Amino acid sequence: MTTDKKVAFYTLGCKLNFSETSTIARDFQNEGFERVDFNDYADIYVINTCSVTENADKRFKTIVRSALKMNEEAFIIAIGCYAQLKPEELANTDGVDMVLGATEKFKVLDYIQDLSKNDIGEIHSCEIDEADFYVGSYSIGDRTRAFLKVQDGCDYKCTYCTIPLARGISRSDTLDNVLNNAREISARGIKEIVLTGVNIGDYGKGEFGNKKHEHTFLELIQELDTVEGIHRVRISSIEPNLLKNETIDFVSRSRSFVPHFHIPLQSGSDELLKTMKRRYQTDLYIDRVKKIKSVMPDACIGVDVIVGFPGETDELFLKTYNLLSDLDISYLHVFTYSERPNTEAADMEAVVPQNIRNKRSKMLRGLSAKKRRAFYESQIGNELKVLFEDENKKGYIHGFTQNYVKVKAPWDPALANTVHTVKLTQIDEDGLVRFIKNEQALMA
Repeated sequence: MTTDKKVAFYTLGCKLNFSETSTIARDFQNEGFERVDFNDYADIYVINTCSVTENADKRFKTIVRSALKMNEEAFIIAIGCYAQLKPEELANTDGVDMVLGATEKFKVLDYIQDLSKNDIGEIHSCEIDEADFYVGSYSIGDRTRAFLKVQDGCDYKCTYCTIPLARGISRSDTLDNVLNNAREISARGIKEIVLTGVNIGDYGKGEFGNKKHEHTFLELIQELDTVEGIHRVRISSIEPNLLKNETIDFVSRSRSFVPHFHIPLQSGSDELLKTMKRRYQTDLYIDRVKKIKSVMPDACIGVDVIVGFPGETDELFLKTYNLLSDLDISYLHVFTYSERPNTEAADMEAVVPQNIRNKRSKMLRGLSAKKRRAFYESQIGNELKVLFEDENKKGYIHGFTQNYVKVKAPWDPALANTVHTVKLTQIDEDGLVRFIKNEQALMA
């Protein structure tokens, strides 16, 4: 293989996809490929797909067309969840040369000896029950934070979700490997790690190709808390039934874990949670929020919620709305339900019309804006530590407090990728928070 080729990457979907794209890109660079921006001329374009929403499926063809505009002879490779679920569909997309499934994507370099265009995309895809081994990865897209993958796959059978079909069984990285990756991230001068996976609270399962837990999620975060040079570790999404009191208590007194939790709820109706095959009821969820706030009153709590699931009547939707309105949470990620092939929910009756789904989504997005504003207002006057981003955004530098309040200040390159103690003073017109910087900077 010649080594004067250029490769570009496009990632759809979640933080986990970003961490895997970053690892695959480093493999290309180690083989002598030059990585370029996706909007530049490249010999190979790799698109890491997502299938969580219908929109992600549709965007794929647009992204392929934009790559071909840059180089009509480019070799185009599709990887990721959609590539595992619908390989033939992607292979038949004009311009796509290769489709790699869940296990093959990490061996992409083995498949590209010949970069001549194919009439129909070549498929290398396993049966999903063969996706039983673990490949660690982390993203280092910017200097400020890295997404560190600790777990993959899911053993839950939620009736709306295709992820188990796309990523296979729950399995984890070894504790030693996670810690080594964290040290590599630290050595690059990156200040924050975001833990990522499909179901990270299930960490420890399948380290040895079986269902045995060698280590727990609590043991994982206790060990990560000792890694030198990492100033912040952020837990991404974690299931409420797997978020234990011991974990919450540890985060509240840890050196580097920040008071920010993202906990999927999906519905405020116990009836719908049962139909979704979620593994908790609303009482447990309320208990988790109260526990967090009891030991970390200023903690930021984000919530995933689905609207328009089959059987969601006006009454059941209002249960969700009122529960979220009453809960001491900070923001919502609202997902409008869309039917996914090969899921139980796709065949359910009592389908909610699309216009009602959209209306409910709009109501919850409005509630989210109110919740975020109220949370930000509650933090005015507090002295908090801010990690500043490494980007000039229209003359401003942005940053996040440890409890996920987004702040802004006039661009100052000296602040980039540094942590400072600031006092929050006011909320700007764009919803971001202004501050006064403590002259005694925490660290450079």
